[in-house]
Amino acid sequence: MVSSHLSAKGLTPPKVFALGGPTASGKTALAVQLVQLGLPLELVNFDASQLYRGLDAATAKPTAAERAAAPFHLLDLLDPQQPAAAGQWAEWALACLADIHSRGRWPLLVGGTGLYLRALRRGLAPIPAVDPQVRAQILAELAERGPGALHQELALVDPVYAAATPAANRQRVARALEVYRATGRAFSQWHAEHRAQPDRVDCALAVLTPTKEWLQPRIASRATAMVEPLLAEVAQLLAAGVPLEAPGLQALGYRNAARVVQGQLPAAQLGELLIAEHQSYAKRQITWFAAEPAHLRPDPAQLSADPGGGYEGAQEGRQGNGNSGNIHSLEQLARSVQAWFGGPKSSGGSRR
Repeated sequence: MVSSHLSAKGLTPPKVFALGGPTASGKTALAVQLVQLGLPLELVNFDASQLYRGLDAATAKPTAAERAAAPFHLLDLLDPQQPAAAGQWAEWALACLADIHSRGRWPLLVGGTGLYLRALRRGLAPIPAVDPQVRAQILAELAERGPGALHQELALVDPVYAAATPAANRQRVARALEVYRATGRAFSQWHAEHRAQPDRVDCALAVLTPTKEWLQPRIASRATAMVEPLLAEVAQLLAAGVPLEAPGLQALGYRNAARVVQGQLPAAQLGELLIAEHQSYAKRQITWFAAEPAHLRPDPAQLSADPGGGYEGAQEGRQGNGNSGNIHSLEQLARSVQAWFGGPKSSGGSRR
């Protein structure tokens, strides 16, 4: 395991720059633009839904043009029936970072699943393996009783985690309950005891922090555009035998699309539901990233502004929750990335 080698040998944690923020804030496009400016970056996905093969319509994966313009890693690794686990992703990411650094290039994490970034930085709590029978029982109850009932049960045994987890997030509710039933301890308690661990990577996080007025129309436009392709994709997945309970189909928008395909929901309602789901998700992401230590918190609406102005202040915010510094253009953000990795570097060399 990469993290244990770092700790045992006392090696310096690998440097990485991360670009996070809410859905529709322009993270992928901005990362590609940084590559196009000449930085020797390779982009590493930390969005859980983008790990799934065959889930393309509602996951905002990089377009074909973006994949041609920049090297991407950790996309399309799982079938929809496979669970996406933060711990597994973190181990993949550590190996990926080592490979990128070994070729003299710089890793840029791009995504919105904050738990994945936290798992990479600090690892996960050493929760014992759960008996598959316990997990199967939880999933059977989820199908029979519904997520609301299980969320109420979670609130009784782990109010801290329940308060931070919406009932609609079936995977997280089921995971917390299975851990409690298997260990007799609250999921949040396991994680609270683990928070004092040192970071496994030296990560500078830039959190895109858009205004509500800028973000909401982008969310609405994206959600509206995905309706037809999402319905076609879900119909194809279900016809191929992917069960409705598959972990991949718990991704944002997919369950409601499945209800439309199965005749349980009028197709005319799907667009508004998708907008509401994505706006709610964006709020949760904003709350999560607000609590994370950040190097910078630029407004994405300003990053295409006039690049004038110096680099002074671009490195501000290393401690605490960060600030925008003087980052008012893409070029200034690029200088901040350069400074983090140790200075200017050409983008020469092979890409994968």
